[in-house]
Amino acid sequence: MNYIGSKLSILDYIDNTIQDFTGITDESNATICDIFAGTSSVGKYFKSKGYNVISNDIQYYSFVTAKHFIENNSDIQFEKLTSAGISNPFEYLNSLNDKKGFIYNNYTMEGTRNDEYNRQYYTEENAIKIDSIRDKIEEWKNKELINENEYYYFIASLIESADKVANTASVYEAFLKKIKKSAEKTLELKPLDILKFPKERKYNVYNENANELVKKISGDILYMDPPYNTRKYDTNYHILETIALNDNPEIKGKTGVRADTSKRSKYCVKKEVEEAFEDIIKNANFKYILLSYNDEGIITLDRIKEIMSKYGQYKRYEQKHRRFKADNNREYIKDFTIEYIHCLKKD
Repeated sequence: MNYIGSKLSILDYIDNTIQDFTGITDESNATICDIFAGTSSVGKYFKSKGYNVISNDIQYYSFVTAKHFIENNSDIQFEKLTSAGISNPFEYLNSLNDKKGFIYNNYTMEGTRNDEYNRQYYTEENAIKIDSIRDKIEEWKNKELINENEYYYFIASLIESADKVANTASVYEAFLKKIKKSAEKTLELKPLDILKFPKERKYNVYNENANELVKKISGDILYMDPPYNTRKYDTNYHILETIALNDNPEIKGKTGVRADTSKRSKYCVKKEVEEAFEDIIKNANFKYILLSYNDEGIITLDRIKEIMSKYGQYKRYEQKHRRFKADNNREYIKDFTIEYIHCLKKD
């Protein structure tokens, strides 16, 4: 997935910073918490390095992805589906095209033909496949033909496969006027990799507000990658959230965003972000805290240093980083940004 703020390209930088600042290495059996997980790139990386991993995100599609990549740690067998005569469930799911459901009715040109707003996030064919596959996954769960691990495996795979054929410029705050080439391709549900690690480690995934969760957990390293500007993830990825939840929500406006804004982050609001940031630092029961935040963030460098320094020893690292561009029509001028990692050793 193309994800705003993804740290996939700077994982080595994050790892090197952790080792330099904390002295913790791969063999330390340490616990790291990725409390704003996004696509779980950080959690996946440190799972592969041998850490105990806590992963969290308030967005449900992110939670689903982490449930698969972080908690699934062995081969998936599909024993009950096999017993029911479905020996290759991904092949079976890919054959489905019989349901015109919520995605078709609200996010295709044909499905919205008689509505106030016409939308084309997907071709009609792909929307029907998404609706059909998601409906069948839920049916299998309700009939207890799949367990929890299998359930999240299927949904996470569908989210990624659906994202690849979306008719957007990477984010879902708008759709394209013409169907682009990648969106014309027929959706193929592909099984995601299973990240298996042989050592005994603990993996826990949460779907909570980060400021509330931090009061209930503990570990060695708290890694924070919160939203840094006013763009809101609940609208940027609203269709993925709806596919994950399968909840047929109330939607609004030309782009059909979810009407419920209860998951909107305080870290996107200038008047609220500093209070939320200090609150999470103050309540974190972790020896080390690392904050990824670039030079275009809402909170200034001086304020971050001032807030973090209240609670222990502060140090800052920096690296030039090619910025993510959701499309070619943004107001962005720079091709690069400075990615800071603010580090704190709590007293």
